Amino acid sequence: MSDTPDTGYQVLARKYRPATFADLIGQDAMVRTLKNAFEADRIAQAFMLTGIRGTGKTTTARIIAKGLNCIGADGQGGPTTDPCGVCENCVAIAEGRHVDVMEMDAASNTGVQNIRDAIIETVSYRAAQARYKIFIIDEVHMLSTSAFNALLKTLEEPPPHVKFLFATTEIRKVPVTVLSRCQRFDLRRIEPEVMIAHLQRVAAKENAQIAEDALALITRAAEGSVRDAMSLLDQAIAHGAGETTADQVRAMLGLADRGRVLDLFEAIMGGDAPGALSELGAQYADGADPVAVLRDLAEITHWLSVVKISPEAAEDPTIPPEERARGRSLADRLPMRVLTRMWQMLLKALEEVALAPNAMMAAEMAVIRLTHVADLPTPGDLVKKLHATPAPAGGAGPARPSGGGGPVHAPRAQAPVARGSGGPQAALQAQPGPDLSLYPTFDAVVALIEQARDIKLLVEVKTCLRLAAYAPGRIEFEPTETAPGDLAQRLGRALQLATGARWIISTVREGGGQTIAEAEQAERRALEAELEQHPLLQAVKAAFPEAKIAAIRTREELQAQAQAEALPELPDPDELPEDWDPFDDE
Repeated sequence: MSDTPDTGYQVLARKYRPATFADLIGQDAMVRTLKNAFEADRIAQAFMLTGIRGTGKTTTARIIAKGLNCIGADGQGGPTTDPCGVCENCVAIAEGRHVDVMEMDAASNTGVQNIRDAIIETVSYRAAQARYKIFIIDEVHMLSTSAFNALLKTLEEPPPHVKFLFATTEIRKVPVTVLSRCQRFDLRRIEPEVMIAHLQRVAAKENAQIAEDALALITRAAEGSVRDAMSLLDQAIAHGAGETTADQVRAMLGLADRGRVLDLFEAIMGGDAPGALSELGAQYADGADPVAVLRDLAEITHWLSVVKISPEAAEDPTIPPEERARGRSLADRLPMRVLTRMWQMLLKALEEVALAPNAMMAAEMAVIRLTHVADLPTPGDLVKKLHATPAPAGGAGPARPSGGGGPVHAPRAQAPVARGSGGPQAALQAQPGPDLSLYPTFDAVVALIEQARDIKLLVEVKTCLRLAAYAPGRIEFEPTETAPGDLAQRLGRALQLATGARWIISTVREGGGQTIAEAEQAERRALEAELEQHPLLQAVKAAFPEAKIAAIRTREELQAQAQAEALPELPDPDELPEDWDPFDDE
């Protein structure tokens, strides 16, 4: 008996590599197109196969090469999508030793000289044994720009005995000039149901006992890649003695128990900081990676958000039925704004883990933050409460006197402004609408524009508009000589966005009063004239002849500013109840 070890073992990814299109799973559209092209004798001169890793790009290229050069078991066959697999050409191509089928890895042959030596200088020679000379270039996007340019002419007008098969995972890096000369096929990710069924067939052929939920874990980890799934299945079979369970696969993959991650998620959403930290510590003690736990929390947050929008997304075959039920329940109970906040905070936590001195410390701090904000009101709720809060008495500015038929300036509404929400028009649109009784005077309209921070429109309204008549929903004005021609249209559009109702804005030739700027200037001049007679100001000017009045502020304005800047009075600590919470909005 020889002591030489048996080296004939092949990994499952190679052992069960598809040999025909019938063996290729999950790519029905591509297979159907190729079969029709072969049957109609409309075979392209170049094929571009693209898709994620492990979906069968290189395998498909070899099957096409075999189909193009297959001569059948009797030696009389032609191009076919069902290569026999037994003729000399099929066997040589499958073993990678056919003289007329050249495979080239563009990752290690990126230069123009590689393309010239391997393709350009040999393409004019006919195939030595096969029907076609075939060039298979894997990861073609790795070729340099000069290499692509050198290939273009040959690719556009190849000899009739030459075919090109390209494969790439980065289709966007391939020049458009090359893509336009190829027939493109996008290989899809393998659906979970198809992948699980394929893994079950392979496990049965290998006489391996593996639980269905373990196959579901492998499928989810493979992310649609058959090669990754086969490699993980190979590892799982070796990992489990006898029947491979989901717990063994989870330990092999370094995953936390999804059910326990859901327990942690529910503790966080319930604001239970001690319970959440205890569960995180228990998972860490059982060998779970803190970074993996945070990623699992982010994955669950994303899944619940999708389920909330599309309930049918809960029917994922890679997720056990009891977890689907819990997911539906959580999606029904949690608002979308809470889920989006959770997602953003988890992304931030994952960034912090890389900078923290200890991953577990960073995970614990993230869980503490998440539990403390779980029951806090969202910014949208705070804005609603601000809208519902009545304005304090005396908060409005003093009324300005009208004169010369100008507008009557009423106290301006102090409605909160939605800041940072997409510019002036968006801020206007955020104001409460369509009750026009909220704007009894034109001054209230000016206040609305001012609060929305539409500076250009505000300046034009104050300097170019002489109000002739006003009613809620209707404005007539006489434009000044410097007024822009579209002032009426832009003012009407802004007010419609602000109030939700259509405003009638019209211009007249005469009859308008002073502009707001003119009224303010007249008011200032009157106050300056009154102040000039004050003895104190006269004494100041006598001491400082060059002194000038820089600004005038009324007593009412000073009182309003002081009231706005004053801090709220805190309650007496001795009078507070024991369970008082400063963050409780009830």
